[in-house]
Amino acid sequence: MKINFEHKQSAHCENGVVSNLLNYNELKVSEPMVFGIASGVFFVYIPFIKLNLAPLFSFRPMPGFIFSRVSKRLGFKIKRLKFTDKVKAQQQLDKELVKNNPVGLQVGVYNLTYFPDEYRFHFNAHNLVVYGKEGDTYLISDPVMPEVTTLTAKELEKVRFAKGPMAPKGHIYYPTQLSEHIDLKKAIIKGIKQSCNQMLAPVPLVGYRGIHFVAKKIRKWPEKIGVKKTNHYLGQLVRMQEEIGTGGGGFRFIFAAFLQEAAVILENPKLETLSKEMTVIGDQWRDFAIDASRLYKNRSKETDAYTKIADKLDTIANAEKLFFLKLKQSIK
Repeated sequence: MKINFEHKQSAHCENGVVSNLLNYNELKVSEPMVFGIASGVFFVYIPFIKLNLAPLFSFRPMPGFIFSRVSKRLGFKIKRLKFTDKVKAQQQLDKELVKNNPVGLQVGVYNLTYFPDEYRFHFNAHNLVVYGKEGDTYLISDPVMPEVTTLTAKELEKVRFAKGPMAPKGHIYYPTQLSEHIDLKKAIIKGIKQSCNQMLAPVPLVGYRGIHFVAKKIRKWPEKIGVKKTNHYLGQLVRMQEEIGTGGGGFRFIFAAFLQEAAVILENPKLETLSKEMTVIGDQWRDFAIDASRLYKNRSKETDAYTKIADKLDTIANAEKLFFLKLKQSIK
């Protein structure tokens, strides 16, 4: 059984799964529009949660929030199921495929056999679509891959029931009861407002304040926890920014593309200008990642390198504060 499903590569897995599933159900929404409506642009530093023996840095909301927010703002429902029984999980998946219903799955990355080795590590919040089954092989549309691929039933079971933080537990999801009347303008405005609120939040670990907080930590870490551990933490930050679901710079570029689309739909030229500003901020994130990676790979010759990359983060935080203040004003 093979569903006539259109695979489109995307920059981020959850955005891509949501966009592709909605397109299949005849609700044409681009990846940037999904991301913007869901207020996907974000930053948080959570030192008390460890991932790969380093604090958690996140440039996105919690896994699942993007689909949930899009469904609420575009007026459709989602079916979500998790399992303790692996056999029942596979039976439910097969049942949906028989009904010509492609479904989203949350999986672990480490055992995804089609991923290059350097991208396979313990991260359990990846998303993909299963759109068919041939014999013992499932047909996979992973939106971060250029082409469709496959997994055997055993391989798919292994990633669906990966162990560790954010264990997927066979998580399966798909849209239901799509509305015939979508108020796209209202959804866009809600998405923008929440993006501004979360990036300007009066909380030290969130939004632009969270970026400042991390910059302050980077200046202290070499003496407090040692250079080796500091470099490991920087590696974690860069990985979360550049490799895990597109991260800081990439998410800023997606948000810029969203504002371009929103400018046309809302007939608001201010959003076009702000789109260009966000692209510049995305470039600053990418420059920071390059400098930080040189440092933790011991390729930097700067004697005060940690202070310099902390300064770059402070510059980014100031730019994001100003940007989101202007964005908030632009839709009043």
